[in-house]
Amino acid sequence: MEYLGLFWTVLVVFVLLGLSGFFSGSETALTAASRARIHRMAEEGDKRAKLVNRLIGDPERLIGAILLGNNLVNILASALATTVLLTVFGEAGVVYATLIMTALIVIFSEVLPKTYAITNADRMALTVAPVLRWVVLVFAPITRGVQFIVRRTLSLFNINTDDTMHVLSAHDELRGAIDLHHREGAVVKRDRDMLGGILDLADLEVGEIMVHRKNIVMIDANLPVEEIVAEVLASPHTRVPLWQDEPENIIGVIHAKDLARALAHARGDVSQISVTQLASEPWFVPDTTSVQAQLNAFLRRKNHFALVVDEYGALMGLVTLEDILEEIVGEISDEHDVDRLDIRPKPDGTVVVNGSVTLRDLNRAMDWSLPDDEATTIAGLVIHEAQTIPEVGQIFSFHGFRFEIVRRQRNQVTALRITPLPPSDS
Repeated sequence: MEYLGLFWTVLVVFVLLGLSGFFSGSETALTAASRARIHRMAEEGDKRAKLVNRLIGDPERLIGAILLGNNLVNILASALATTVLLTVFGEAGVVYATLIMTALIVIFSEVLPKTYAITNADRMALTVAPVLRWVVLVFAPITRGVQFIVRRTLSLFNINTDDTMHVLSAHDELRGAIDLHHREGAVVKRDRDMLGGILDLADLEVGEIMVHRKNIVMIDANLPVEEIVAEVLASPHTRVPLWQDEPENIIGVIHAKDLARALAHARGDVSQISVTQLASEPWFVPDTTSVQAQLNAFLRRKNHFALVVDEYGALMGLVTLEDILEEIVGEISDEHDVDRLDIRPKPDGTVVVNGSVTLRDLNRAMDWSLPDDEATTIAGLVIHEAQTIPEVGQIFSFHGFRFEIVRRQRNQVTALRITPLPPSDS
């Protein structure tokens, strides 16, 4: 009779070990499951996927219930095993029970189920969700009590446990997933750059992507109409700002189509055209406006052209819808654009770069990671690091690269040669 009791006790121990494996595997499956895939399945009407969404939507409650159940069955299994082995081996049974249960729990209740769950996360999450729903409901009062004690204890050490706080934002999680898939070869570089460009819009300011004022094509509104018409038609740009008295005083923006339409209506007689009346009112935006906000403003106002000013109202540059789109898809050129080779890789591994190239564009083109916190352009980075305006021929090494000044125009560095340094030299 005693042996029959031991048999049933051993059987219960193995059942408890199986339950422990269930809890361990379920925890891994639910945390490793693809939330995007589960969400799509839920949108398509899969009831188990909807249940998984509800469970992982409250991770603290879910993990609390799983850990509570896992610890209960592990402790109970260990206690029963110790009882059996004490009966068989006497006091030495405690040592045997510790060794045997540790091996069984680690192998069959932890490593094995978690390994399976990692390789079949979505499938297992959908399978265990109906059972875990009841586990969470049954253990809900206990887990709430545990959460209360934990929060109060951590608050004594000024540790914030607000469950609305997240270590990573949704954008950071997406960015990490994109980079991971790119390293694994599932996402090509161009697609990675485009997806990353969309995510970066909220972090960029228009001052970082604008056309600088010295590169703006502007026309003096006091010029004769014939000269203004000739300059507008000769310009590669569709919209051209008009200034009066001084370049800072922008009075309007002339559109080449409006000018061509007026010329056709006047049958080519430019004397009948009033350029200032054709010009639209200029739109000024602060240089600290986020690119995402500016894109929304462009779409809302149905206007693709804005002038950028600083906090004092001084003209800084201009930004267009095309500038924002280029942050996503890369350089956009048409038959009227002047081709410029701003980034020129050489056979010897060096790269000749125009000083006005932005660090963001250079990093995307060459797959580098030069910092852009303190400067917008590559010339600006060199000047920031050198703490001076360098001379032609000077060489600097920082951030894992060697920078040689190739050309300088007045106080502007216009061309550099960049050489990646070996890891030991950087």
